[in-house]
Amino acid sequence: MSDPTGRAAHPPTAWSGRAETDELETARAAPTGPVLRGFRIGVTSDRRSADLIDAFERRGAEVLHAPAVRIAPIEQDEHLVADTRAIIAHPPDVVVVTTAYGWRRWVEGADAAGLGDELAAVLDRAAILVRGPKARGAVRASGHDDAGIAADERTSSTVGLALERGVAGRTVAVQLHGHEDVEQLERLRAAGATVFTVAPYRWVRPTDESRLGRLVAAVAARELDVVTFTSAPAVDGLVSAAAQLGMDGVLVEALRCGVTAAAVGPVTAAPLVDLGVTPVVPQRYRMGALVRTVVEHLTTHGVAEVATALGPLVVQGAHVTFAGETVALPRGARAMLAALISQPGAVLTRERLLDELPDAENEHALDMAMSRLRAALPDRRLVQTVVRRGYRLNV
Repeated sequence: MSDPTGRAAHPPTAWSGRAETDELETARAAPTGPVLRGFRIGVTSDRRSADLIDAFERRGAEVLHAPAVRIAPIEQDEHLVADTRAIIAHPPDVVVVTTAYGWRRWVEGADAAGLGDELAAVLDRAAILVRGPKARGAVRASGHDDAGIAADERTSSTVGLALERGVAGRTVAVQLHGHEDVEQLERLRAAGATVFTVAPYRWVRPTDESRLGRLVAAVAARELDVVTFTSAPAVDGLVSAAAQLGMDGVLVEALRCGVTAAAVGPVTAAPLVDLGVTPVVPQRYRMGALVRTVVEHLTTHGVAEVATALGPLVVQGAHVTFAGETVALPRGARAMLAALISQPGAVLTRERLLDELPDAENEHALDMAMSRLRAALPDRRLVQTVVRRGYRLNV
């Protein structure tokens, strides 16, 4: 079946709808209810951040949202129009499509610039290779057919498909996804291809940088349990904002130890790894899978139940439940309790506990933090003082 232009027609609802809902379906498969109650999560994404925030809040988490970067408005993107004109002037033999969102913005941007029909004619004559099912759905929804799909949804594998077809002396157009993948472009050029790129979206600085400053401060103070990243530029944006505040060192140290970084995929994780941060990454590179990974991480590593001499004590994030009462602990008290629970019944020295309070300058500050912990707990007797030695959990 074809439309009046002669292009193959595919019912949009059969593909684009599935692509749009895939992430949310995955998120709904994760545990629901207040499983994240007591946890605080930072969200750095701009596009579709509402879906991510809603998924966490429906599970009981408190969310701090501050876009680290944003996507430039399509009507202001002169680079997209210039890229499109260059590709129309040099019709590609092969087109590599990396993201569904990027493809849609490219087509929409071309239409807005009056180049839609010319671009469609060029794409009809090219072999379109897609990175994954979502990209395939977007291509087919726009009335085109693809000639191949990567098995593992990686850009490197999609480029590999092009190399298998043979690109020597041919022209290849690559749709970028937010940044230029130099290594993959060089693979094509080394094989003899003439390469053109199109960047359907560009990252620019956020409009409200005060929110980003608050997120930086919360991470540096270890007041968050997890910070999520859905793009590599967001990592750079957060660190750059911290550097402007003179806090990049403490921010990175907090992400290395104390606050978990969660990245949607290996491309997003790469700048974190370069900083010495080990993020959690889902096996499927989708927002829904990211939600499920964060839920699994926090419910596995952020929840503790200890049998004390006075009864069971349950700690979930900043929340402590004892004898049917649930209270929220401030940061310092939470750090003290986490240390005591890590070695139930053992006497922790004052020096050891001071290490958990980087802002504390002396033992008096430790005594004050311990006093605040006891005052916040449902029962002060849960923490015992061992004279001239330190403190212990009453087990």
